[in-house]
Amino acid sequence: MAFESLTEKLQRVFRDLRGKGKLSEADTKAALKEVRMALLEADVNFKVVKQFVKSIEERAVGAEVLESLTPGQQVVKIVNEELIKLMGSETTEIKMAQDRDITVILMAGLQGAGKTTTAAKLAGKLKAKGHRPLLAACDVYRPAAIEQLRVNGEKVGVPVFSMGSGVDPVNIARAAFEKARQDHNDILIVDTAGRLQIDEQMMEELGRIKEALRADWTLLTVDAMTGQEAVNVAKTFEDKVGVDGVIVTKLDGDTRGGAALSIKAVTGKPILFVGMGEKLSDLEQFYPDRMASRILGMGDILSLIEKAQAEVDEAEARRMSEKLKKAEFDFNDFLDQMKQVKKLGGIAGIMAMMPTAGASMPEIDESHMGRVEAMILSMSKEERANPSILNPSRKNRIARGAGVDINEVNRMVKQFEQMRKMMKQLPGMMKSKNRGGRGGLGGLFGKLGF
Repeated sequence: MAFESLTEKLQRVFRDLRGKGKLSEADTKAALKEVRMALLEADVNFKVVKQFVKSIEERAVGAEVLESLTPGQQVVKIVNEELIKLMGSETTEIKMAQDRDITVILMAGLQGAGKTTTAAKLAGKLKAKGHRPLLAACDVYRPAAIEQLRVNGEKVGVPVFSMGSGVDPVNIARAAFEKARQDHNDILIVDTAGRLQIDEQMMEELGRIKEALRADWTLLTVDAMTGQEAVNVAKTFEDKVGVDGVIVTKLDGDTRGGAALSIKAVTGKPILFVGMGEKLSDLEQFYPDRMASRILGMGDILSLIEKAQAEVDEAEARRMSEKLKKAEFDFNDFLDQMKQVKKLGGIAGIMAMMPTAGASMPEIDESHMGRVEAMILSMSKEERANPSILNPSRKNRIARGAGVDINEVNRMVKQFEQMRKMMKQLPGMMKSKNRGGRGGLGGLFGKLGF
């Protein structure tokens, strides 16, 4: 989970600060030393860490904080503000070209960073916003790249232009632009060749394609898992070719997150999107303020609501909401909800966006979700629709059918009852917090059918 290690360490520091009624300058400096170590261990660039901690110290070691009634909270507020500033302050969105009908986006990056998949993810995201993108396969050196782009383009419903592997990529790019003009596409996304390492030939070819198409955006794809190497790659591409923004992939698999925290400060270029999973829908707009909130354990409810709005069927959510009000939630509905949770990135993905206070929710081991599904599918239609009839003999039969121990069936049924009680209470709780509206958490749980 992205930033998991860093979040845990920072929360420990802030918990100690909040426990003090009053802060001395020594207390603050000791806490900032811990913050420095946490950032370095998260693989944040050491120059970035030095400047970041210095900025916090200049603001935190002052009368306004030290004499405050809630000094710990004041320090957290300052850290949050400095984190946002570090990652770019404002969200950068792709703007359409003003001087022509087609906006050209050039995808660059090293081999293995996920550039080709990200090109398709971006095309799908832009199509969902009402655009008409065309993908161009200009990676002629990796045999599987053209086919990979074609398959992924088909999955997101975006056409792919290719001329095979024996053609100059510059000529393919030019022909793709003409194709986009003929078919009235408003965006051309060009997947260029990656290399195992930066070389002059790659840079020269990239420069020729960029010049030939007058690219509006050159987006660099970097792998979060490579840590500071991703920052070095971004700096080199900026120096040699020039980039307009960065897409950080595999952020969901990097518990440290140092690359995401360093790129803007080192290169001066904003992060536009982050890859948070392997599915073609797992590309998120990068919001510095929301990411800072996640890092500090404050959650990211807005992004979760937006994801729910995009993934969850409105009519199904209303139907489920009505069933909950009438206490009619059954195992069929539970199966449906499991599918919805998977669409939102699984329980771990959802919990990563929830404030830390959400830890009081019933625990469900995500690794056992497949077995839970098997247990429910081993029930009869009557048992799924009416959980109250599950007696010991029925549970034994279900356990045999699912290939699990009877204790696991008992545990699952108990968790289901806990969840049913919790979800029955949530709509009223959330409505009161949101004054009966559908925004905030109320809107999220409404979308999930809770």
